[in-house]
Amino acid sequence: MNIERHDFTSGTELAQALSAAIASKLAAAIAERGQATLAVSGGMTPLRLFEVLSRQMIDWTAVTITLVDERFVPTTSERSNEKMVRDHLLRDHAGVARFVGLFNPTTTAETAALAAANRIDALRRPFDVVVLGMGNDGHTASFFPNADRLDQAIDPATRAVVLPIHAEGVGEKRLTLTLPLIVEAEMLVLHIEGAAKQETLEKALAGNDENEMPVRAVFHNARTPVHIYWSS
Repeated sequence: MNIERHDFTSGTELAQALSAAIASKLAAAIAERGQATLAVSGGMTPLRLFEVLSRQMIDWTAVTITLVDERFVPTTSERSNEKMVRDHLLRDHAGVARFVGLFNPTTTAETAALAAANRIDALRRPFDVVVLGMGNDGHTASFFPNADRLDQAIDPATRAVVLPIHAEGVGEKRLTLTLPLIVEAEMLVLHIEGAAKQETLEKALAGNDENEMPVRAVFHNARTPVHIYWSS
């Protein structure tokens, strides 16, 4: 496994360092190709990062932002990752960035996933930056232990781009990018905070069973170093 650790004493310090690193990578991609793509995750952890990142002085008109995963809920819901990104990242300087969401107001998560796959397929790959989170159960993206399509979602050879996925006890059905899109990123980040996440990380790194802790699939298949940004 190719891991690079970046440890900080506070979430504020982490957000400042990580936002600068992301902005630098996006700016380099824009200078080279005229465009850049950033995929981000939901949850409470990245809120401070998003707000700091939104103030970075880069050419946001050349950036496309998308999601690693999404709940199958309307974009007006407080549980919507798209709403969170619009409220906390698509503001200040970053307010002019292009956003490509995963949710569609269709009757099923399955049909929404097909529509989302078409939109994601139209983006340039590999993505320049992918920022992941991790749950205390070892899930990342919507790769939950015992999820109904987990085997397909974390298969490094899958041709699926976006999958509908559901696991008992996690609420709504989800839409998730599959493993190949995540691990091919030019810059791959795992952003975690707190002692509990540190313990989960240590357990994940100590074992090999990807079904038990699906974040291991990322560690095992990443094509570039996984940059772990952690704060106490």
